[in-house]
Amino acid sequence: MKLTFLSVGKDRSGLFSPGVDEYATRLSHTHKVSVLELPESRASGERAKEEEGQSILKKVGQRDVLVALDERGKQLGSVDFAKWLGRQQDSGKDVAFVIGGDEGLSEAVREKASLVLSLSAMTLPHRLARLMLVEQVYRGFSILRGEPYHKA
Repeated sequence: MKLTFLSVGKDRSGLFSPGVDEYATRLSHTHKVSVLELPESRASGERAKEEEGQSILKKVGQRDVLVALDERGKQLGSVDFAKWLGRQQDSGKDVAFVIGGDEGLSEAVREKASLVLSLSAMTLPHRLARLMLVEQVYRGFSILRGEPYHKA
C-alpha cells in the first residue's frame, strides 16, 4: 500500500517539517510513503482553490483512494480511523491524503474524495494539520498491529 500526503504550500516556519519527516520515515518501514508539497496559487479566492485543486487532482493516481482534509468533514476517533485504514489496506488500493491551501479545497477535489475527513472542528494551520495527519496515520497502523505506541 502506498500512502501519499499532498499539501499545498511549504512549511516556511520549519516548526512542523521535522515531525512530518519523522512520522513519514516511521511509516516507510511498512508502507511506501510520498510527501509532496505543491505550490500555492498566485491567485486568490475561488480561483486559487480551482488552480490548486487542478494541481492536486493531477497528482492523484487511478488506484488512489482520495481523502480530502476539511474542517467540515467527518470526524473519526483514532480506533475508527485505524479500522478505515485497515479496510483500505485490505482492498489493495493506495491512499492519497490531500490538504488544500489557505483558501481550502476546490469542490472538484471534495467531490472526487472517497472520504472528507476533519481532524478537528477548530481551524488548524495547514502545516500543523499535515503533521497531525501523518501522526494519526502512523498511530492508526500501530493500532492495527497491536503496538503500544497508540497508548502513549
